[in-house]
Order: sequence, then C-alpha cells, then structure tokens
Amino acid sequence: MMNGNLAGIFHLGGRHLARQRGRVVLLVSALALSLFLPLAITVGVQAVERHLRARSAATPLLVGAPGSQLEMVFNGLYFNKPSVPVLPFRVGREIARETGATVIPIHARFQARGFRIVGTSLDYFRFRGLSLAGGTAMGRLGDCVLGSGVARRLGLKAGDRIVSSPEQMFDIAGVYPLRMRITGVLAPSGSADDQAVFCDVKTAWVIEGIAHGHEEAGRQPAAAVLEAEGTNLALDSSIYEFQEVTPENIASFHFHGDQGDFPLTAAIVIAPDPKTETILMGRYQPGRAKAWMVRPAAAMEELFATVFRLRDFVVAALGLTGACSLLVMGLVFALSNRLRADEFRYLANLGAPSGTIRGLVLFEAVFVVATSALLAAVAILLLSVALPRMLVYFAV
Repeated sequence: MMNGNLAGIFHLGGRHLARQRGRVVLLVSALALSLFLPLAITVGVQAVERHLRARSAATPLLVGAPGSQLEMVFNGLYFNKPSVPVLPFRVGREIARETGATVIPIHARFQARGFRIVGTSLDYFRFRGLSLAGGTAMGRLGDCVLGSGVARRLGLKAGDRIVSSPEQMFDIAGVYPLRMRITGVLAPSGSADDQAVFCDVKTAWVIEGIAHGHEEAGRQPAAAVLEAEGTNLALDSSIYEFQEVTPENIASFHFHGDQGDFPLTAAIVIAPDPKTETILMGRYQPGRAKAWMVRPAAAMEELFATVFRLRDFVVAALGLTGACSLLVMGLVFALSNRLRADEFRYLANLGAPSGTIRGLVLFEAVFVVATSALLAAVAILLLSVALPRMLVYFAV
C-alpha cells in the first residue's frame, strides 16, 4: 500500500510539475541563486586569500618609495600597480652592501601587448623557484623571457620577438618601443609570473629612455649628415634611435646619468638572518625614512581585515535576501495549494488518503529545494575549480 501511495505521489507530482514548469523554473532559479551568491562570495574570498597569502608569505621584505604600502606590495608581487613612486637604484645597492642581504630589483611599469614587462635579475627566478620550459634565460641587453601564460596566449616561443608598448602615442622625449628577443619560456607556476614578460632591469631602463644607442655617424644616411670636415661629422636630428638591440649595435647603447638614480618600482629584500631583517625594518620604517620597508604578509593582513568586514556585510545582506526569497516561495506554495483545492477534493472523493494529498504538497516543495541546492552545489564546485585559473589569468 505504501509503495502504491509513493508511486502515485511521484506520478501525480511529476505531472503537476511538468504542467507548471514555468513557475517551477522560476522558483528553482530564484532559490538556487539565493543559495549560490553567499556561498560564492565566501568561496571567492577564501580562494583570493589563499592565493595572496601564499605569495606574500613567500616574500620576506619589500622596499619601495614612500607612498601606499599596499600599492607597493601589489606592484612588487603582482606587477599591477605601475604608477607607484619610483625608488632610486642606489637604495637597494646600499642595503646589499651594508647588510649582506640579497636585493632583487623590480621595475614593473611598461607593457608588451597587454602584459606587464618586469625588469629584474636572474636572482628573481631562483627566489621564486621558476624554471624554463624551453629556451634559455636572458643573456644580454634586449633579451626577455616569457611567462607561460603570455607565451600560450600570444603564440610566441624562444627565438621570436615582442615589442614594448609606448606609454603614449606621441612621445616628445623620443623614447621608442623596444623590440626584444625572446630567449626562453617559463614553465607554468600558477602565479602572477605566468602573465609577465621578464627582462633584465637594464633592458627596462632602455624602454624608459634612460639608455639608448645610435648608429655610427659614418653609417648614417647621407641625408642625416649636415657637414663633414675630416673625421668630424655634423648630423641632423634624424639620427636613428635603435628599437632593437643586436650583436652589431649593442656596444653603442649607453646610459645617461648616475645609475644610482635610475628608477625601480620596488625591490625584494632577503635578509641573511632575523636580526638583520629587524634592523632593516627599523631603518626603513614607513613614514620616517626616504625609502619604506614593508612585510608583504603584514600589509595583506590589513587588506584581508577590510575585505572580511565587507564580505560579512554582503553575505548578511544576501542572507536576508535569501530569507525573503524563502518567504515568497512559501507564499507561492500556499497560493498554489489553494488553487489546487478542487484537485485535492477530487482525489479525496476517489478514495485517496489524506497522507497522499499531503505527500503531493510536500513533493513539489522537496523537488524545488533539492533541485535548487543541487544546482547551487554544482555551480560552487565549478567556481572552486575555475577560480585558481581565473586568478592567474588576471595576474592576481
């Protein structure tokens, strides 16, 4: 008898849902969305937190020019705040000389085809544990190494060329884009390094316009020579600025000014021991020195504290919205049951027990709730799988 009642409930309940599929779809969608949004925000914040904590915890100290500590951290770790104040190169050199710390320069201001160009040193690859999937590391001025994501999306490999993007369409200073030789491609690391173009910091200074090369005067086009007297040539303003460093012209590239004044956006500092780290934090204390030293992990903690407060507020608001959705759904079920009063009366006249009628009402509610929960769970699972790739894609 029980099996017969259950079979009847499933048959009649299924026919009713099929007849009212438009309303059922709306109810399932509304409830699934109400369940998904608070969970998605929580899962998303947790994924971002894990991602940011891992990279910041692996970076002991970061030094930069006075300004926003958080922007300095994002530039030094994720390369996505190019407008930070610049730090003189001599600061890192002094830290290394006086304390024996390893200082890794970071110059992350320019782009190449939408990807950040990071001027640094070979120490950076050792520090981050990055390895080459193909090719070799940069060996001279004008060389670069691509992150795996850059190589994949642009379809480039070792031996190809990539050109830096000018900051503005018309550069009155005469700084031309640099055509860099790709010497290698990094293996995937699941970090912001996958979405960057790495070069030596001196190459980044060439892009900045601090260094440039000229053709030998004797090799200039005749139109560029205004006057010749013996071995002395007078040239006009059409002297060609090189857009590519080659073995033939590399010797002509030269820097203007004191290298200690050349800019960095940040520098990673690896102290030899905790005592030296403490001394450096005191010497370059934010707000009291010409250069600021920060612990990226501590700076991220402040960010997370703000994000968590905002998350709790948003989740609470969405929870309230979900509760309202449940009330509305309950009202819809109540109205639906009143509209089905004649149907239930006919079933009772046909001998259907009251338990069967209550089962029909419960069947619709359970179906809507279970389907909504299943859809929300599947969406959360897909989000959890996709988030790490999304974070790397956006270079977070």
